[in-house]
Amino acid sequence: MKLYLRNGFSEKQDPLVMGILNVTPDSFSDAGRFFAPAAALEHARAMAAAGADIIDVGGESTRPGAARISLDEEVDRVLPIIEKVKQELGILVSVDTSREEVARLAVEEGGADLVNDISGMRFSENMAAAVAELNVPVIVMHIQGTPEDMQRRPSYADVVSELKDYFQERIDFAMSRGVKKEKIILDPGIGFGKRLEDNIAILRHLKEFAEFELPVMVGVSRKSFLGLLSGEKAADRRDAETIAAGLVAVGNGAAMLRVHDVAAMVKALKVWRALVE
Repeated sequence: MKLYLRNGFSEKQDPLVMGILNVTPDSFSDAGRFFAPAAALEHARAMAAAGADIIDVGGESTRPGAARISLDEEVDRVLPIIEKVKQELGILVSVDTSREEVARLAVEEGGADLVNDISGMRFSENMAAAVAELNVPVIVMHIQGTPEDMQRRPSYADVVSELKDYFQERIDFAMSRGVKKEKIILDPGIGFGKRLEDNIAILRHLKEFAEFELPVMVGVSRKSFLGLLSGEKAADRRDAETIAAGLVAVGNGAAMLRVHDVAAMVKALKVWRALVE
């Protein structure tokens, strides 16, 4: 599956690896380790050196139960980091935000290359129009509820079927606002308003989303459902589980993996490619 990036299509055979850069004090995995600008930039350097294709910069935690921060605070957290990463490393950068204002500033002033919106462009009524105007790709994720309440008894009759209906509605909506179809990337939102059985079903049936003829990004990194399967309670010790789930996703058609441990995933993909070819 070709993946449209800011200046054209990626022809890379392997799935792209997106490195997570949370400039937050309360993320579920790194607990604020990269909140300080110097630490964030150093981590970006390390991920780029390890082989990341994209660095995803987010300033608002989306862990279960997380409350929203102000617009100004989110801008203050992400914009300087995006600017510095682009200036120093020249790597592709995505901005992880559901606010249209943050997306605009990140692209226009910071140089961000794509928008990663966990709300599927639903939390900000002008996000789709902004993405169309900015002419950048957008990751459209599925979430049931909001980060604050998404894990309060989520339920589905058929999670894969319901996600397909959601994606079709979101694609139609985005295109009606001027977003070009080839610039849409789908994300089933593993762990976002999902039960253990829902996450498993999504990964097992990921190939069904191929009917949209759009790239699929999967973010399983260190998620709590992996701990339920392995017994590991500490999020930052679930990288082996992340690799296992990530390779299942790739085998079922994922075009991009969003991960914390870039080096480990890049190595795993090299071995996976050598073995399956």
